[in-house]
Amino acid sequence: MIHEITVEELSEVKNLLLVDVRSEGEYQEATIPGALNLPLFNNEERAMIGTTYVQISPALAKAQGLEIVGPKLKGLYEQASQWAKGHSLVLFCWRGGMRSKSLANVFDLMGLSVYRLQGGYKAYRHWITEYFNREFPFKVVVLRGNTGVGKTEILARLKKDGYPAIDLEALANNRGSVFGSIGLGSAPSQKDFEAALYERLSEVSHFPYVIVECESKRIGRINLPPSFFDAMKTGPQILLYDSIRNRVDRLVKEYAQFPNAIPEIKSALGRLTKILGHKKISLYTTLLDQGNLEAFTEEMLKYYDAIYAYPNGPQGDYDYAISHLDPEKGLRELEDYLDQWSGIPGTATLSGIRDSAK
Repeated sequence: MIHEITVEELSEVKNLLLVDVRSEGEYQEATIPGALNLPLFNNEERAMIGTTYVQISPALAKAQGLEIVGPKLKGLYEQASQWAKGHSLVLFCWRGGMRSKSLANVFDLMGLSVYRLQGGYKAYRHWITEYFNREFPFKVVVLRGNTGVGKTEILARLKKDGYPAIDLEALANNRGSVFGSIGLGSAPSQKDFEAALYERLSEVSHFPYVIVECESKRIGRINLPPSFFDAMKTGPQILLYDSIRNRVDRLVKEYAQFPNAIPEIKSALGRLTKILGHKKISLYTTLLDQGNLEAFTEEMLKYYDAIYAYPNGPQGDYDYAISHLDPEKGLRELEDYLDQWSGIPGTATLSGIRDSAK
């Protein structure tokens, strides 16, 4: 039996498994987070059918599509059958049209019970766009501090402890600097980033706040939604600080894990030539050639500290300041602050928070 379902109802489906039946190119450009790709037509076939539809006739395009799909049906059904074990399949295409409808009908005839997403990916994308066009529904607590103080590390620990921490750089697959993409591979599309951010926000919707690391409007090639960025500017600002030695050690450990780190760092370093000058770039390159990552990192921190100019101690106009010299102590202090700030323990429901605030 085929069940029609809306975007709003997706969260109600138990053991949901989303199946994107669009071409691999459409899927790679943007999809619903967690969706698997089961293309009815590949890129070339989709282009050919589209050309026929526009230049000759819709009827001929449909006949062409039927001829292409026929030999594939057995394989498509077998793959869907494997995925359906223990899952409820939700099929979608671009607009919830012929591709998802035809495949859902075949699966239904073969005895698979499937859902079909009304409006397809277009409806989901509209839902995301509308969400970020509204006033942002959370207070955003922002973790600030100089490069290497361990902001990402703190966010990971907070998330593990059940707090609504969101690592924006992980979602963007970029650390937000000229060296931000080193060792990380390609970044997601803007649409996929926004979808992933929305899904993470949905996971923590029972909190009145989220906590993030301070970012500019742009992380690599990704732009933060304006409503989210505006909320970052007005939320509580927390300063994190640490010693130079700890910061250097942390950064070296992070970047040295990548096999091709030094060549990639050299390549990125070239983009700072106009700012730092050829003499400094030559010095930094020599340090890299010598494998002296500690000295190179310490030199780069001088550059970044001058840009960001965060205090290296509990001073300045911040709502709270935390030392990361003792990571466990710093984490506990931050969690105590968050619990006090929200008014209740982190596991409380949003309604409970609102009631307690009245």
